[in-house]
Amino acid sequence: MKTINLDKNFNPFPQSDSINFEAFTFAGGEPHIKLKPDFDTTQPVMITHRLNSFNDLGLLCVAVDALKRMKVKELSAFIPYFPAARQDRVMVGGEPLTVKVYADIINTLQLDKVMVFDPHSEVTPALLNNCEVIPNHAFIKKVIEVIGKDTLLVSPDGGALKKIYKVSEYLGGVEVVECSKSRDVKTGKLSGFKVYADDLQGKDCLIVDDICDGGATFIGLAQELKKKNAGNLYLAISHGIFSKGFATLTPAFEKIFTTDSVKNIEENGVKQISLGDVLDK
Repeated sequence: MKTINLDKNFNPFPQSDSINFEAFTFAGGEPHIKLKPDFDTTQPVMITHRLNSFNDLGLLCVAVDALKRMKVKELSAFIPYFPAARQDRVMVGGEPLTVKVYADIINTLQLDKVMVFDPHSEVTPALLNNCEVIPNHAFIKKVIEVIGKDTLLVSPDGGALKKIYKVSEYLGGVEVVECSKSRDVKTGKLSGFKVYADDLQGKDCLIVDDICDGGATFIGLAQELKKKNAGNLYLAISHGIFSKGFATLTPAFEKIFTTDSVKNIEENGVKQISLGDVLDK
């Protein structure tokens, strides 16, 4: 398999041969690409890209077109963090179903396979044609190897329960602590954090979730876990957006773990695990 890493700082398949290219944006704002035609077009090609903007999506689209014009027979894509995955339902009138907008565009590319890492919900793979989901199991296993096998897994809300029990099963039956929160759908404000355990007996706890944006959920849960006599607290996030930085997050946790699915991070108290060390492990 050949790969083309449209973000040159992201290489999730380090063992494969990369296709050389030049990418740039025209003065009018249009993304463009020029591939070097020095590779065997009969081999399967995997495009990887971190889609953090519509311009990133545009670069993916023009790259697919260029490869198809070169008669590449088998063409797939790895989109680790699927954009707008949280906009998977219409909560109030006047909103779009944004995840479907992205999925519809990518479906028009008629790719043989679209790989997505730990999607926010089952909506994304349901909307994407030829979708292959990569769960967070191997990522969490690597986290547990660092912090210790006696750590409890913490589900931050009801939406994460199904996935976290699958992680627990993968790890051999690690104990799960269930939690909940309340959110105002109009304002997004969080309240009413609850931990459904009477006494955590000083045991270390690992909160597992797919996305961290501002981090209010995890700060609120950390406070409640400490009230229930939790030991050291850790946070494992598949997709680290961290839009408000780490000033309020890192004091609440012994260590924060994330992947490079969104961006590269160098921060004290944060350990980033490369997806290249997670895939097929």
